[in-house]
Amino acid sequence: MPRDDHAYLIDMLLAAQDAARFAVGLTFSQFEKSRLHQYAILKAIEVIGEAATRVSAETKKNHPDVPWSEIIGMRNRLVHGYFEVNLKRVWDTVQTDLSTLIDQVEQIVPRDDEK
Repeated sequence: MPRDDHAYLIDMLLAAQDAARFAVGLTFSQFEKSRLHQYAILKAIEVIGEAATRVSAETKKNHPDVPWSEIIGMRNRLVHGYFEVNLKRVWDTVQTDLSTLIDQVEQIVPRDDEK
């Protein structure tokens, strides 16, 4: 069965929530030293970006407040430049941008009772 924007937006939302949860209670220093947390958070961010690449141009156009190109760009840097990941930048993104993204995607995704 083909996937649609709704499925990709749910993927983005769940991965963003996961990344935020994985960082709860951590300091940057702990994150920097924990390969487990790095892999978990980096993978969640990759999923967010991969799903964002598959969201239709129409949905992206209808929701210009979502930083689509930045999300996709970060995914590309993590996947293709994995050997030079800036952990501070990743950490700052998790700490400052994910809650906004979660709010934005929650506004786009219809709740089950709205479908």
